[in-house]
Amino acid sequence: MAEHEKLNYVEFPAADLAATKAFFTAAFGWRFTDYGPDYVAFDQQGLEGGFYRADLASTAQQGGALLVFYSTNLSDTEAKVVSACGTINKPTFEFPGGKRFHFLEPSGNEFAVWSDKN
Repeated sequence: MAEHEKLNYVEFPAADLAATKAFFTAAFGWRFTDYGPDYVAFDQQGLEGGFYRADLASTAQQGGALLVFYSTNLSDTEAKVVSACGTINKPTFEFPGGKRFHFLEPSGNEFAVWSDKN
């Protein structure tokens, strides 16, 4: 449900929409709605959003916002990411409050996964 002045939607570029869709479906069970050949949307993921066809990528190193997933089992989630053709670009590290790793999906957008569980 959209709430007044709350984050509601996020968009990312994706050079390969098919590979990006396949990755998020395999790794996280996402569903997508196609809106023509150059845009796909996702929902029911805590924040709704979409991917638009572009030869760009969002990474934290380039100043892009880093969206972070939560996991109750970090190693299982990391295995799903790798199995779905994601690339770990920052291996698991500890920080105050937990552990996390960063990954790139097939179009090069960076995300992270964190857990407060051992």
